Amino acid sequence: MNIRTIKHNKDIARVVMNDPKTYNSLSSKNLNDLINIFKKLDKDKKIKVIILEGAGKGFSAGHNLKEVKNLKKKDKYNKLFNLCSKLMLQIVEGRKPVIAKVHGAAYAAGCQLVASCDLAYSTKDAIFATPGVNIGLFCSTPMVAVSRKINKKHMMKMLLTGEPIRANYAKEIGLINDCFTKSKLNSEIFKIAKKISTKSNLTIKIGKQAFYKQLEMPLKKAYSYTSKVMTTNMMAMDAKEGISAFLEKRKPIWKNK
Repeated sequence: MNIRTIKHNKDIARVVMNDPKTYNSLSSKNLNDLINIFKKLDKDKKIKVIILEGAGKGFSAGHNLKEVKNLKKKDKYNKLFNLCSKLMLQIVEGRKPVIAKVHGAAYAAGCQLVASCDLAYSTKDAIFATPGVNIGLFCSTPMVAVSRKINKKHMMKMLLTGEPIRANYAKEIGLINDCFTKSKLNSEIFKIAKKISTKSNLTIKIGKQAFYKQLEMPLKKAYSYTSKVMTTNMMAMDAKEGISAFLEKRKPIWKNK
């Protein structure tokens, strides 16, 4: 099986891309499997956080170029790239926070996958790139996700040169949250995942959806929209419980309602 789901505990799920022979390429099959897994986890009320990682030498090399070369027809190319976009949107629009755990290389659509996740952490020797220009195929869809994480000048340099960047620089420009030694990466990721898992499912869902929606709005509209979101949030049982717990100096008991 190319994609595996492992429940670390009752709250945290690990999604492992397990296709090391192709460097965890985002083939049509792997894309479909990932979409279905994320949809399933999104509906699982017990899971609060999802960690996405790759088996073998690295995270993901992006699209499977052997598959891409053999498609040949325009409608088949369009179908593949739309399928990839569907996965990215599923991650962004999903209810659960998704954390990318990166080692080795995250290239092209693999880099897009990292940027699409809510949080991203890597080993110190990880590398990231949008190298499509090197093979005559500009990384147009990967740049959608990556350009929403880093500024224009950094993005254009990555796109125009195709050169990889190292983890410490990826952290500096905002592509990833942080980088650690190989021995520390796992524990550091689970530390943040466990912290998030102690929060209200409902509150996280409301906040994540609002975050991405307001980013695309003009300032005035964003404030109007988020004021309505906070009002809706305030009417939830968990908001009332959270405020009461804070005032009473106790831990909240979430109902996710």
